[in-house]
Amino acid sequence: MRIPTPRKPLSQSLLGGDEPDPRFTLANERTFLAWIRTALALLGGGIAVETFAGQAFEPQLRLSITLSLLALSLLISVGAVLRWFSVERALRHRRALPLPGLVPLLALGCCVAALILASLFWPR
Repeated sequence: MRIPTPRKPLSQSLLGGDEPDPRFTLANERTFLAWIRTALALLGGGIAVETFAGQAFEPQLRLSITLSLLALSLLISVGAVLRWFSVERALRHRRALPLPGLVPLLALGCCVAALILASLFWPR
C-alpha cells in the first residue's frame, strides 16, 4: 500500500484532518464545477439581457434584471467555494456533510425572477 505524501502546510492548515477516499474528493470537485457552471450560465444570462433585450424591457428594468442575474452569479460562485471547503473539511474530519445553503438561494432567486417576468408578460 502506498502512503500518501503529506500536504503542503497551507493546504493542511486550510483543510486539516486525514486524507479522505479520493472518490469523495473528486465528487466534491464535480459538485463544485456544477455550481460554477450554474454561475456562468447566470452571468451569461445577465450579459445577454443587457446586450439583446433593449427592445423588450425599459432601461431601468433591464438594468435591474441584469444586476440581479450578475449578483446571483456572484453569490453562487462564492457559495460554491465555501461549500467546497466545508464539505472537504467535513470529509477529512469524518463529520456529517453540511446542508447546502446554495440550493435555497438559487431556488428563491429563480422563483423571484419567474414571478417578475410573469407579471411583466401577463395579459392585461
